Amino acid sequence: MTQIDFYILSEQSPHNRDMLSCRLAEKVYKLGNRLYIHTDSHSEACRVDDLLWTYRDGSFLPHEIYREGQASESPVVIGHHEEPDAEADVLINLAPAVPLFFSRFERVAEIIAPQAGEKRGGRERYRFYRERGYALKTHNL
Repeated sequence: MTQIDFYILSEQSPHNRDMLSCRLAEKVYKLGNRLYIHTDSHSEACRVDDLLWTYRDGSFLPHEIYREGQASESPVVIGHHEEPDAEADVLINLAPAVPLFFSRFERVAEIIAPQAGEKRGGRERYRFYRERGYALKTHNL
């Protein structure tokens, strides 16, 4: 069964969520796992794509934006809305809703920023997973 991890940020900086998603992506990659980063829009996917190139000096994460029907050999794929064809072990969900295909991953990471709207959406996603019996872990950062 899919393990769900909630990462609860305590600081109000608008970049903390982005930086944590990049650090998690790097950790997943270094552990030899394949990753799908799910965003809410094409523009957000492009922003995450750019950020993975620049978030830390000296870092390199081979990644690409998902294109439906196009095979990907990249260990990190970024997409939005659609279920990816690409195989992946871990999902980082940056969208406000639970993607319907989340259960095909071994692990799901939900990053919750401290802003009121983010917290409310995070609580709704937490409730969604809990009501379906998924194992949940919370990490207060």
